[in-house]
Amino acid sequence: MLIIPIKDGENIDRALKRYKRKFDKTGTVRQLRARQQFDKPSVLNRAKRQKAQYIQGLKDALEA
Repeated sequence: MLIIPIKDGENIDRALKRYKRKFDKTGTVRQLRARQQFDKPSVLNRAKRQKAQYIQGLKDALEA
C-alpha cells in the first residue's frame, strides 16, 4: 500500500501527482499486463537481444 503524506497547505493536485509518480515506479500495472499472457523464454530472449542491439546502435551513433 502506498502512503503519501500531505503537508500542511499542500495542493491536492500536487499530492495526487506524487502518488501517480510513486505508483508508476512500483511497476504494478506493467507486471499485471505481462502476466496476462505467456511468452516463451526464447521470445523474451530475442526481444532482449534486439533491445540491446538497438541501444548499442544508439551509443555507437553518439560516439561517431
